[in-house]
Amino acid sequence: MTTSFSSFAEFYPFYLSEHANTISRRLHFVGSTGVLACVVSGIVGGNAWWYLAAVSCGYGFAWVGHFFFEHNRPATFRHPIYSFLGDWAMYRNILRGKVRL
Repeated sequence: MTTSFSSFAEFYPFYLSEHANTISRRLHFVGSTGVLACVVSGIVGGNAWWYLAAVSCGYGFAWVGHFFFEHNRPATFRHPIYSFLGDWAMYRNILRGKVRL
């Protein structure tokens, strides 16, 4: 059953609840940092393969967190846009100390 959300503000608490496991959040953080590094490498080096590496890095770390530590299905499958925004909101909130790592 898919829950519908009328806004990102409504979705984000659900997103955080799907990331309750500390190891999963850490894996998301490492993956997102890797995404940023790959994108910068793609821009600086002019090699588009880095963008594929960015996608693989981001989803790879996140999905390991979900399948092996959270034991849930990534929200990306049900809410791709909100999930993408949630990844970066959680990343920002980890950096700000609002979400525990």
